[in-house]
Amino acid sequence: MCALVVWATYLLVRAVARRDGRTWVAYTAVLVAAGLLHEFAVLAITAHAVAVPRGARRAWAGAAAVVLVTVAPLAVLSTRQSDQVSWIGRPGAGALAGFAGTAVLALACAAIGRNPTSRVLRGVRLPVLALGLLVLPALLLLLVSLVTPLYVDRYVLYGQSGTALLTGAALARLPRARRTRTAALTCAGAAVLALLPVTLHLRTPQSRVDDVGAIARAVAEAGAPGDGVLYQPARRRVWSLPDPGALRGLRDLALDRAPAASHTLYGTEVPAPVVRARMITATRIIAVSDPAGRPLDATPGEIVKRRVLATCFEKCGTRRVQGARVTVYARPGTC
Repeated sequence: MCALVVWATYLLVRAVARRDGRTWVAYTAVLVAAGLLHEFAVLAITAHAVAVPRGARRAWAGAAAVVLVTVAPLAVLSTRQSDQVSWIGRPGAGALAGFAGTAVLALACAAIGRNPTSRVLRGVRLPVLALGLLVLPALLLLLVSLVTPLYVDRYVLYGQSGTALLTGAALARLPRARRTRTAALTCAGAAVLALLPVTLHLRTPQSRVDDVGAIARAVAEAGAPGDGVLYQPARRRVWSLPDPGALRGLRDLALDRAPAASHTLYGTEVPAPVVRARMITATRIIAVSDPAGRPLDATPGEIVKRRVLATCFEKCGTRRVQGARVTVYARPGTC
């Protein structure tokens, strides 16, 4: 998605400079492809809207309309799968500070690199385009998240192409006066220092919502041959897919058909009465569940899992790993 939004932005600039219908068609096609990969890519249209010069607005408006109409069915379909993003919370202080800090850095670079001379950007003001990419998609998603939490920084990661453009514009002024050169180097250095911690953090397990390796080890250490295992909710079965060996000797009490056999991501589960019957026959159950405080699924199968564990078993211990809880349940008096 990031690559396609960047290419679409490039094609926008070329279309404005050339006034070429073919380039406008290419721009439209690439942005449609980006939107079909992820509908939040269409938020880049807001950045393009503020940067398009008056003479190209009619052609751009036609292209934008085609993009919106084409991606609209996907957006409508996505609203029927809202559970896929139910884990997203409202933007916290960290998200707001990151957005504000990057915006301030970009503004500083825009001031240093103003009025760059570039044939590729002829007809489009670089600071407006770059700041639009960096600020507008993220800002819109933050505002929407005040009502319906949807903001995740990677959903609008393509906005960082604006940071790259502004940093490059600042560096382009290096051959000029010493004062300008110092300011440009300062801007570039600040950008590197600001992004370095994020770059390093993204390469650690702590950058993820969950650590599937740690979860698999916790299940393997908690379970014994013959124990049952339950995933609460069923979609958490995905945690065990990278390391199936962690389940060796354990019985997946709710599983009907495995992911590969059912052509699904999480596999399919048996009906709630069958889940209950299987749980009743178990002596010990390893429950793999979300951290405390997460919303509980209200499907019949998940309700039965919670009810049987609460009435027929006692909790022997819980191990908390990043993004999950692994709890051992046993028959009363057998912990």
